[in-house]
Formats: sequence, structure tokens, C-alpha cells
Amino acid sequence: MHIFHLAIPCRDLDEAVSFYAGALGCRTARRYADRVTFDFFGHQLVCHLAPDKIDSQPTVYPRHFGITLREEADYELILRRMRDGGVELHTEPFLRFAGRPEEHATFFLRDPSNNLIEFKHYRDPAMMY
Repeated sequence: MHIFHLAIPCRDLDEAVSFYAGALGCRTARRYADRVTFDFFGHQLVCHLAPDKIDSQPTVYPRHFGITLREEADYELILRRMRDGGVELHTEPFLRFAGRPEEHATFFLRDPSNNLIEFKHYRDPAMMY
């Protein structure tokens, strides 16, 4: 299976580690003076130190990234972990496309560098790809 790779800007590497490794539980794979790489649910997420590239007012559309969780229990576990850990949600959980085949539960987080992250779970497994 191929592994997806995403590079995003961050203003502070220690903040990135605290959020991705600490709050989300992602394994820190590599760290250098200018970047840190995480195992983001089996994919590579690289936070590059770029404090001058931070979006001061991010919006969900058109720029966000995330993970589609195959099991509803995993979606609920992450949501509960964020709430129990005091992580502020950018967007509260809601149901998108209710009643349609692509119906899914979703919520968004904002990392310390204003990158927006979506967590979702489709009711119909055929919609997950």
C-alpha cells in the first residue's frame, strides 16, 4: 500500500510535537532543526518550520486535510480524546449530506499553526476510499 505524504507550515516545532504527538497521539518519526515528521494514521505528515507562512485566518474551504476513519468507534474515540484533553474544536461535530449515500459525521481541529484538520466517518463503507 502506498503512503500519502503531506508537508505543512508550522510556526514552532515544539508546539507541533505537543499537538500531533501529545494531543493526537501520532508517533514522532523524525525531527530536524527545520522540520518534524509524524506518523499521521499511517501516513507521513511533515511540519516545516515556516513562521512567515502561517495562515492568520484559516477557513475550512478550500484548505484543510484530514483522515477518514473506517470505524465509527475510532471516530468517537478521537473526538472524546480531544474533548477530554481540552483540545478546542474548530468546528463541532455535525452530519454532512444527511440521508445521502455520502453521509458522514465530521469535525475539525485547528493545530497551533492554524492548519485545519478534518476527522470523518462515513456511514456507508463504500464511500470510504
